[in-house]
Amino acid sequence: MSLVIAQDISLSYGKKVLFDQESFSLGPKDRIGLVGANGTGKSTLMKILAGALQADAGTLIYRRKARVGYLPQELAGLPEGSVVDAVLSTVPGRDSLEARLRETEAALAAATQEEEQLELAQSLADLHTELDHFDEHYGRHHAERILKGLGFREADLLKPTSALSGGWRMRAALAGLLLQDPDLLLMDEPTNHLDVPTQAWFDGFLKRSNKAVVLISHDKDFLNRQVDRILSLEMEGLRSYVGNYDTYKRQRAEETEQLKAQAERVEARKAELQGFIDRFGAKATKARQAQSRAKMLEKLEDVQVLEERATMRFRFPEVERSGRDVVTLEGIQKRYGEAVVYSGLEARVERGQRIAVVGANGAGKTTLLKIIAGELAPDGGTVKLGHNVVMGYYAQHHADKLNKHNTIIEEVRPLAADKPESFVRGVLGSFMFSGDDVDKPVGVLSGGERARVALAKLLLVPSNLLLMDEPTNHLDLDSTEMLIEALKGYGGTLVFVSHNRSFVNGLSTHIWDVVGGKVETHPGNLDDYLYHQEQRRLEAEAAGQGETSASKGSTAGLTEKDRKRLEAEARQRRSTVEAPLKKEIAKLEEAIAKLESAQKEREAQLADPVLYNDFAKAKPLMDAHREGKDELEQLYARWETVQEKLAEASASL
Repeated sequence: MSLVIAQDISLSYGKKVLFDQESFSLGPKDRIGLVGANGTGKSTLMKILAGALQADAGTLIYRRKARVGYLPQELAGLPEGSVVDAVLSTVPGRDSLEARLRETEAALAAATQEEEQLELAQSLADLHTELDHFDEHYGRHHAERILKGLGFREADLLKPTSALSGGWRMRAALAGLLLQDPDLLLMDEPTNHLDVPTQAWFDGFLKRSNKAVVLISHDKDFLNRQVDRILSLEMEGLRSYVGNYDTYKRQRAEETEQLKAQAERVEARKAELQGFIDRFGAKATKARQAQSRAKMLEKLEDVQVLEERATMRFRFPEVERSGRDVVTLEGIQKRYGEAVVYSGLEARVERGQRIAVVGANGAGKTTLLKIIAGELAPDGGTVKLGHNVVMGYYAQHHADKLNKHNTIIEEVRPLAADKPESFVRGVLGSFMFSGDDVDKPVGVLSGGERARVALAKLLLVPSNLLLMDEPTNHLDLDSTEMLIEALKGYGGTLVFVSHNRSFVNGLSTHIWDVVGGKVETHPGNLDDYLYHQEQRRLEAEAAGQGETSASKGSTAGLTEKDRKRLEAEARQRRSTVEAPLKKEIAKLEEAIAKLESAQKEREAQLADPVLYNDFAKAKPLMDAHREGKDELEQLYARWETVQEKLAEASASL
């Protein structure tokens, strides 16, 4: 049975038709990637599915009682209160459930008729069961686990939502959506504000979900891991393809080639038939054959080939060779108020390297690029550019700083004053601004169009060091792939920040991990880095020495006797620290098991309508059940706290 059936959906904005009688259905476990060029209506279709926008025509039929959760690109707001309370409030029903429980208890206390008492008693038992189920699936501890998975620390959970930055507000909204566990998850660029560790957690969480998902993402690798069907907004309308994004691209290319070949065959056959008709149509002996071929020609229908949308197609110009040392950072200090971002940072960029800067949100990735670019002065230390280094810098805020009153060509023309206008127009054309488009005011451009203008400006001033901060924001998938290909052919040095894993994996030769105000350098791309991190963790666990031994190196080179001695010492240290925590966990688990058993017995008694014949006897049992529930909450909280302490202790050994 379908979860959603969309029939003949149509929507237009003035003369621009986004959807023309489009129909599709979503199954209860479908995992859909919604793709298409910027401006084709991906986010609009998502809003229609979410009920946030009404189509001009058509119907949308949901399965009865189906629940839909929606994460837009831009967040309207969060509920007031603490972060964890705001997330809990996104799941509707708890307040009304508790109110119904109180009302039913009061009604039962006031009831005098046996039949009424029995009916209210059964309702009360049902409400207790419903509330227990609600807490199990949508309770505080589950909300806290999701928030911590998305990068919130324990101290952050009680912060007011008004104190959160835009990125963290989006994470809180995502936590609320995951807590709701709706039948259909609608997510528009959900990884935009997630750092590498959080993306890994979210990736795993989403893959474990068995609910229907519709995703918009410009991260190809993320789509490939998550979806098994593509809905694509093409020139000919909405199309459906089975498989992930790579499979869709292959099927689309094969379909295009097949239709082209078929069209060529039809045209060749038409030419052949027309040639016969032209040659023999006037001859009496061939007239019948010519008429037969004319009928055959009439029956041959044209084959409609697939029309592809324009996308960016450009190459970075040849650049002059720089010295071997491109950038040297010495003793960099930077703080914002009390928050220390960098303390004695030492790092070096060498010619030809492609360095991806990664790290937790707030670690200082963008700050580092701004310091290298000279947009931000460090509090201490020096930044030295190497011989013959010419720097180009692209950041998202550059696109926002374009002069809104300029036309596109006015905005970029001064950068190539020594070049003919035809050259400038050629560069703009490669970024899909051709003809009269170049005379559009910057102020009317979309976010994606402004990003393309800012990228075009990089090509007009050739540089052999490129700094790029989130260059794929506002770009669609095809444009992102084109940018990757262009940067692969770039002859200079590249330092960039990106949350897009396919972008990082496609380009990086080195990873700079910003941790604790320093930079750890790792060769390879992001997958190599993540694999290396996992291997370090596994090796440390195997050696029984935690992260400390991993950072100092393996036990290779030690004698067998020394290795066994070190492992024994590590086991002793681990036992000394872990034993008290494990003992406390065991006691807590025993207490939880006993209390859960007692609660089940009370619930069985509360479910018996006969109990409420004497409310004086029922009330103490109801009070005991409520107190037991509160005690269980405290025990669960303590158990989680001790488990976290155990994990931290194990990691530090």
